[in-house]
Amino acid sequence: MAELDPVIHAQARLRIMAALSGLPAGDRMTFPRLQELLDMTAGNLSVHLTKLEQAGYVDLVKSFRGRTPTTSAALSDRGRVAFDDYTAAVRALLDPNT
Repeated sequence: MAELDPVIHAQARLRIMAALSGLPAGDRMTFPRLQELLDMTAGNLSVHLTKLEQAGYVDLVKSFRGRTPTTSAALSDRGRVAFDDYTAAVRALLDPNT
C-alpha cells in the first residue's frame, strides 16, 4: 500500500500544495492572494507555509514593494516531485488496479 507524505497530508498543507501546484514552474503567488484563495487566517497560513518550507517543498521570498513588505510562495522542484508522488499514492489507494 502506498505511503502518504505526512507533511503534505495535513488538510491545510494539502490545500496549499494543490494551489501552488497549479502555477507554472517559476511563478509565485503572493501571501494575501493565497490567503484569500484558501480562506485561511494569516497566522494559520504562515504556520503551514513555514512547515512546508522547512521540508523543502515551498520557497518563500520576502521582498518590498516600496515600503510594504511582501511575501510570495512557490513550490520548489522538490515540492513538485513530492506533490506528484503524493497524488500518485492517493490514486493508488483509490484504485489499486492501476
